[in-house]
Amino acid sequence: MRILFVCLGNICRSPAAEAVARMRLPGHDCDSAGTSGWHEGEPPYPPMIRAAAARGIPMTGLYARKAIADDFNRFDLILAMDGRTLDAMEDLRPSGNRTDLRRLADFIDGEVSDVPDPYYSRDFDGALDLIEVGIAGLDRWLERQAG
Repeated sequence: MRILFVCLGNICRSPAAEAVARMRLPGHDCDSAGTSGWHEGEPPYPPMIRAAAARGIPMTGLYARKAIADDFNRFDLILAMDGRTLDAMEDLRPSGNRTDLRRLADFIDGEVSDVPDPYYSRDFDGALDLIEVGIAGLDRWLERQAG
């Protein structure tokens, strides 16, 4: 399966989700993007890189890019980090496209709806905790889909 993780700037949450997914979901093609182009071409935010590295999650070789309408044709599943990102991606969706678009939090048991943006909250570990739980839930869902 081809999976795209999306957040606002593609420097904290979505590249971290991509990095975790690359480790935990072998055999799946994972990428990340942002709904804004503010950081296009930049590596992930250094505090997120450090928080991920402390957990053994490498974020090297990742660079921000802006999500584009063609992503709906390139990916089987698009996972937004929050409701605002989900809405922005829905606005970007080409007419008639049926690509599965959800929140990563849909794969987390409980009352979590968003992965809060650590760029503003400074809670990089909290965001990584949610991302890792979300990826684990995604892994279980993918196994059920495979049958």
